[in-house]
Amino acid sequence: MQIISFLTLGSLLVLGHAHAGHDEQMPLDYVKFPFQPIYRGRNGEVTADAIFSGITTFAKLPWVQCLTRDRGTPFDIAFIGAPFDTGTSYRPGARFGPAGIRAGSRRLTLYGGYNVPLEVNPFNAGLRIVDCGDIPVTPYDNKFAIQQIEDGHKALLHREAYSPLGNDSLTGEKLVPISLDGKNHPRIITLGGDHTIVLPLLRSIYSTYGPISVIHFDSHLDTWKPSVFGGAPSAQAAINHGTYFYWASQEGLINNGTSIHGAIRTTLSGPEDYENDDNAGFKRIEAREIDTIGTDGIIKKIRDTVGDGPVYLSIDIDSIDPAFAPATGTPETGGWSTRELRTILRGLDGLQIVSADIVEVAPAYDTNAELTTMAAADVLFEVLSVMAKTPLGKVVVG
Repeated sequence: MQIISFLTLGSLLVLGHAHAGHDEQMPLDYVKFPFQPIYRGRNGEVTADAIFSGITTFAKLPWVQCLTRDRGTPFDIAFIGAPFDTGTSYRPGARFGPAGIRAGSRRLTLYGGYNVPLEVNPFNAGLRIVDCGDIPVTPYDNKFAIQQIEDGHKALLHREAYSPLGNDSLTGEKLVPISLDGKNHPRIITLGGDHTIVLPLLRSIYSTYGPISVIHFDSHLDTWKPSVFGGAPSAQAAINHGTYFYWASQEGLINNGTSIHGAIRTTLSGPEDYENDDNAGFKRIEAREIDTIGTDGIIKKIRDTVGDGPVYLSIDIDSIDPAFAPATGTPETGGWSTRELRTILRGLDGLQIVSADIVEVAPAYDTNAELTTMAAADVLFEVLSVMAKTPLGKVVVG
């Protein structure tokens, strides 16, 4: 009877959310929404899932073909891969980043997924969270690939979120969306891919929110002029993982003066690189500042810079020291530990992060202990938790 009742529950969930004509193609025990453990003990108690088995999605989330068969399925937060790495200057391999990050995330829900420091379980916070798979990206034509990434991200971002906005927790007033079109849009977490992908992602974000404040964790500035970084032998070569913020600034995608880098420790072509970075609209936190102001001081500098407006969060895995995350395109020693970065990310609790990414994970350079891919997954667990706690809404005064 227990087996029959469980299968019936799974069938009802499928019938309630699947498209007509597809119901018969899904296993009877497939639980699409909400996230919940599949395996239960003899007396009905929850037991540990066999996380090493089955199709690998981020944190064992439901797989939804958001860009094709299931494009009519609404959601609140979606993970999407952008397997692109032909804009990198040193180590290629980040095209395998989305698959590696998903593998590193498998154990996130082994014990249920409750985030102790943030006091939330993002998987059971009442939001519909899915893994949309990957955007189809060509490895042969960078211009076309960048357009594919922008189009794929827009196709998800321009939808309306599954869950309606509630009321403000402090005033009790009804929240209204912060988007330009007045709609409540879902949030997209992109799995890179090299950092070039952020230019098309910011173009997509701009179409919904206008110029955005950016929090950028990276060992490199990524605002270099193309003439400095790579020499720009062609118009397309001028767009790469060291220049995308330069182009984003030129296109007006970034909210000048309310954006900030963190974990910077790269060498420069000269002091003029910082002048160019200033002109691109960024403030900077050097990685070594953690030794003097600590994580609390870094969190304060970030929050003071971005304020309370909408924020885009971009995380290069090389912001973490290669001792903890060796599998990246351009490693730099002297970075933050995984623990320090996770602490700083938790300090962003309350910010309205409209979307986020993690990039430059190149699994071929990892250890067989999956250090980098696990670190990337855990970093996104913190980001997801912050998102789950903070709705994208504002109270209209007057």
